[in-house]
Amino acid sequence: MLQVKSANATWQVVLEKNQILLNDTPFTWDLLPLSPTSFHILKDGRSYTAELLESEPESKTFKIKINGKVHTLQVQDRMDLLLESLGMGEALSQKVNDIKAPMPGLILDIKVTPGQEVKKGDPILILEAMKMENIIKSPGDGVVREVKVTVRQNVEKNQVLIVF
Repeated sequence: MLQVKSANATWQVVLEKNQILLNDTPFTWDLLPLSPTSFHILKDGRSYTAELLESEPESKTFKIKINGKVHTLQVQDRMDLLLESLGMGEALSQKVNDIKAPMPGLILDIKVTPGQEVKKGDPILILEAMKMENIIKSPGDGVVREVKVTVRQNVEKNQVLIVF
């Protein structure tokens, strides 16, 4: 079972072998992929165009556009709901302690300084690896305590770059 929340509604979704139940009611639709991120949907004689705009698997948040209107969806599975019911919902949120290098590379630019507040998704630094520039973003909100690297420094995988 999944629970899907938008800004103004919540749905219980059960995926069974041959059907989908939406709030305990069978949900039937025709779905035609138009591209890897867009779909044409027929539901109850009405036509919809849906497009996946953003996907954040870590936070289980998705931004979709249906017939031109953008919706943000938050999905919770059984474990998320259980932890929330036990008052441990905050255990799901990721506390940022440090940023480590996801791969070996060269630091091209550092976008933050000690004492600076950052929000989830803010660019932290640029790492060149395999001739590609990779923008490393903050996985959560925090305050930069220490920058442990310098521009033009070579780093190894899992080396600590930024401490929060």
